[in-house]
Amino acid sequence: MQITGHAWTYGDDVNTDVIFPGKYTYTLTNINEFAKHALEDLDPDFAKLVKPDDVIVGGKNFGCGSSREQAAVCIKLSGVRVIVAKSFARIFFRNCVNNGVLPVVCPEAVAAIKKGDEISIELDQNIVRTPAGDFVFPPLSPSVAAIIDAGGLIPMLRRKLGTENLPLPEMKFGGGD
Repeated sequence: MQITGHAWTYGDDVNTDVIFPGKYTYTLTNINEFAKHALEDLDPDFAKLVKPDDVIVGGKNFGCGSSREQAAVCIKLSGVRVIVAKSFARIFFRNCVNNGVLPVVCPEAVAAIKKGDEISIELDQNIVRTPAGDFVFPPLSPSVAAIIDAGGLIPMLRRKLGTENLPLPEMKFGGGD
């Protein structure tokens, strides 16, 4: 599988409060509204201009801060399927995987990518292709690969249980009804 898009570059220690602003954590409960607020405090143009399959490129400790799942969800709903970073905060890494967003650790690629570059991630070959060259990243574990392939943990479990055609309950976040 190959994902190709333009790079949105950010620095080190991008925390979940700027990925999904904290002011919406308990007030915005409609999941369909999340993408409108993705990265708005860090990059006001992101939510307006991001295209499906664009790639977020971050520095070290991307996704630090709270364990807020909405940060990974708003990225997925914005159309981003891959984040390439020097390193990830542990909980954010897992929230991405569970929501079907692939977190790729590849510091060499991060150093070479410029904002707006067209880049490709070749999952079968574990390569990030950039205008500056190709960079190899560690292969996914079989369990992570299965989750990403299915589009997230819930779809993977539904596939395994044979319940993918049954309706899902509406997802709600925060303190709303």
